[in-house]
Amino acid sequence: MKEVTTIGLDLAKNVFQVHGVDCEGHAVEKRQLKREKMLGYFSELPKCTIGIEACATAHYWGRELAKLGHEVRLIPPSYVKPYVRRGKNDAVDAAAICEAVTRPHMRFVAVKTEGQQATLMLHKVRDLLVKQRTQAINALRAHLAEFGFVFPIGNVGVARAIEAVQSAATQILEGARCALQALVAQIVSFETQIKTLEKQIAAAHKQSTESQLLATIPGIGVLTASALAATVGDAQQFKSGRELAAWLGLTPRQNSSGGKERLGGITRQGNATLRRLLVMGALGQLRGNKRDKAMGGAWFKALLERKPPKLAAVALANKMARVAWAVMARRQAYQENHKPVLA
Repeated sequence: MKEVTTIGLDLAKNVFQVHGVDCEGHAVEKRQLKREKMLGYFSELPKCTIGIEACATAHYWGRELAKLGHEVRLIPPSYVKPYVRRGKNDAVDAAAICEAVTRPHMRFVAVKTEGQQATLMLHKVRDLLVKQRTQAINALRAHLAEFGFVFPIGNVGVARAIEAVQSAATQILEGARCALQALVAQIVSFETQIKTLEKQIAAAHKQSTESQLLATIPGIGVLTASALAATVGDAQQFKSGRELAAWLGLTPRQNSSGGKERLGGITRQGNATLRRLLVMGALGQLRGNKRDKAMGGAWFKALLERKPPKLAAVALANKMARVAWAVMARRQAYQENHKPVLA
């Protein structure tokens, strides 16, 4: 049997599918592996290229297989789908991964470190708790409105709603008060947990040089800088800032043909959390006196004169993503009047 040079590995919880080919592209290895036999099998294989879909647990297995000396390449699942021939099963998926990983122009995902994954977990859990807190607040408002108690939006309104539930002077039936107090307890618990996670994110931000450099960019705070540094990792995997902006879904969708360019709204592909944080940071620069000091200077002011504010904010978010790439790639802090040096 010829030596295996490339492997497509379809991940699962307990049963993994392996599809290996030799240097000529002929299939020489097709088998299923149990979870407990994975590392033993790959430790006995000669050093080869292993393709894996960038899905759940992919970064863990990428690190473990790289320790054994193999070259691990993570592929976005959407890039693997065109190579699936027919049907849908683990063997077909593994063969498609093996085919996709050999393409010369294929884009790959960098394997994240444990530290990056830990930081991203803080962000994801915080986002989940924020959504649950919002659900609890909306439920509290809706139930109080049934008894005629309506409060303004914002933190002040939430505080008044909680005070109304906890006050004995408020005319609410005991059964309803007991139910609303359970909601209030949940809201208070969410607030405490969110603040704890934000302290952990701030601590991780102080330990990351890239995150601190990103925080020097106008409109990018600790949360956005920490999430960007942990998600992007090595900025050199992108050829330019535009590639990073396109990866985040902040570039226009094209429907061009026959030499005619037709540009639509942004593609909204890629990481939705990073895109939301960047757009929120751009919108923050439109408030009050910050508009005159926003990134882009005269370009941004001219854009605001002819475009709606939210559209201009998305364009500014695109620019922020490009600047973020330059900061990470060059490992230099943001410079307001930076002039590139021509070769």
